Amino acid sequence: MKKRMMTTVNKYDHLYEKTISSQPIYDGRIIKVKVDEVLLPNGNTAKREIVNHQGAVAVLPITDDNKMVVVRQFRKPLERTIVEIPAGKLEPGEEPLACAMRELEEETGYVASQYTPLSSFYTSPGFADEILHVFVATGLKKGESKPDEDEFVDVLEVTLEEAHALHQSGEIRDAKTVVALYAWENKMLRERG
Repeated sequence: MKKRMMTTVNKYDHLYEKTISSQPIYDGRIIKVKVDEVLLPNGNTAKREIVNHQGAVAVLPITDDNKMVVVRQFRKPLERTIVEIPAGKLEPGEEPLACAMRELEEETGYVASQYTPLSSFYTSPGFADEILHVFVATGLKKGESKPDEDEFVDVLEVTLEEAHALHQSGEIRDAKTVVALYAWENKMLRERG
């Protein structure tokens, strides 16, 4: 998978690290890992361990009675359950909006009549190229969830206060959900005047 090639000269070229060599380490279903040797701006070389990821989406679903729909699931890297907004990885060639619609329904059973882009951000640019596209979903209608065969979740509806309590207790701890929580709070504050 080819990523961001530097093709034009700009005022930040003095920071550019030219790739000298690249060694694939792992080629998995979700990630690829490689080690690049780079030429630094000062002429020295360094190694960069890089995780390549197809990209993902997350959805901030807000019900008509102003509750956020979240899922509680076990996360093996953490060895615990956490509470998160629905999310999932992009399939090759899939548009972020289509993925957001699919993931919301699969994980929660909800379908939305309106999706609004909230933000796109790199999750951890120090070692990964994953970009996460976040959407706000409104006009929700409840249906039946259809999680992947290896996905087990509890679906919750929480108020802003309950979401903050989950954050304070450490149950909400992932970046996408923290970003969504504060974006939701900011939106509510703006609407109140």
